[in-house]
Amino acid sequence: MSSTGINLGSLGATNSLGGLGAGINVQAFVQAALTGPENQVQTLQNEQTTFSSQAAALQKIQSDLANLQTAEQALSDPFGDLNSQTASSSNSAVLAAAADGTATAGVHSIAVNSLATTSSYYTNALASGTTPLATGTFKLQVGSKTPVTITIDSTDNTLNGLAAAINNQNAGVTASVVNDASGARLALVSNQTGAAGDLTVSTNTSGLTFTKAVTGADASLTVDGIPITSGTDTVTGVIPGVTLTLNSASNSPVALTVGSDTGAATNAINNFVSAYNQAITDINAQFNVNSDGSGGGPLEADGTLRDAQSQLLSALSFSLSGNNGIVNLASLGINLNDDGTLSVDSGTLQSTLQNNYAAVQNFFQNTTTGFAQNLDTTLTNLNAAGTGALSLDAQGITQTQEDLASQINELNANILTQQQSLTQTYSQVNVTLQELPLLIQQITAQLGSLA
Repeated sequence: MSSTGINLGSLGATNSLGGLGAGINVQAFVQAALTGPENQVQTLQNEQTTFSSQAAALQKIQSDLANLQTAEQALSDPFGDLNSQTASSSNSAVLAAAADGTATAGVHSIAVNSLATTSSYYTNALASGTTPLATGTFKLQVGSKTPVTITIDSTDNTLNGLAAAINNQNAGVTASVVNDASGARLALVSNQTGAAGDLTVSTNTSGLTFTKAVTGADASLTVDGIPITSGTDTVTGVIPGVTLTLNSASNSPVALTVGSDTGAATNAINNFVSAYNQAITDINAQFNVNSDGSGGGPLEADGTLRDAQSQLLSALSFSLSGNNGIVNLASLGINLNDDGTLSVDSGTLQSTLQNNYAAVQNFFQNTTTGFAQNLDTTLTNLNAAGTGALSLDAQGITQTQEDLASQINELNANILTQQQSLTQTYSQVNVTLQELPLLIQQITAQLGSLA
């Protein structure tokens, strides 16, 4: 058994009393022989744990950079928050408005003369909604649409039944039964506001009396002196990119101001700063080492990540020439701190957006030399799936983990084979040692017979 390098005496070749025949501790011999290979497995498993930590840290940073790219692209999007418009009314009780990105900045004078009305009828009062009605017919017409004949017969000869029958016609009218101190009445309301939804009841032989409560009429307003009518109180197309909501008529004009949405732009810029700070903070944490050598992260020796940190900081130094003074982040009120994070001077940012909005847009959105496009290129080179430097770095770590797993599996398989072989060998030794007393006794007896 010299090939195993095991000291038989140290593992108890005899029993605890020191006599022959006790055999050996087979399990202890096998375990001692496998210590070396098992230590190799433990070393590889420790390496695997290290690479798993690196993979998790890198995955978090890649997620940070993906979020940063989304925030950056929101700034460069020609239909995004930096290009959104807002419409502000001087009297929202009379007029409210909303603008989209196609609206043009300007101030408009709008007078709301009248709101759109919804046509309606009601009938004479009956005792209740279940009071029997005489049979007959009448016609309902919505605007210029084809009249619909309503028949009262044994299937619907109550106000409740008649209301249900009218609603089933889908004639553009909603019927209901209204109860008050006078009794029950049939109410008819057009489903369409304005003149186009005006109701007409004609050719009535039902015995019911129909009274017109409201005539459908279009809303009336003037926009910058131009008379406008609308079938609804929501008016589009009069001012390009702006939707007007008429709330009430007024004798006084309302001032409507259309301009860039500085609130949406502020949110988009702050979202970008937050996303950047998250990314650079997580990257910095990998390299922050204390004076006593503690700290740092699993990627502190990763040169690719160190290069990524440098490229991000370099991208922040981007600048334009001219552009009405908005040439870099600092001119917007976005300042670089000593630790590489950004902070926003909200006062400077708001002033810049209010007084120099077009220059802010150009700084971020210039398709060839804009800040957002430059940063987007940097982030793509770092993080693009399959081609970015950090993506390739992650693939390398994954491949190393897979190689380690294969080595561990192979070593474990070899250890199992050795274990089985050694167990068999030491079991045979054990049997031999246990038989030694009998063998010695036999030899002694044979020698005695020769004397």
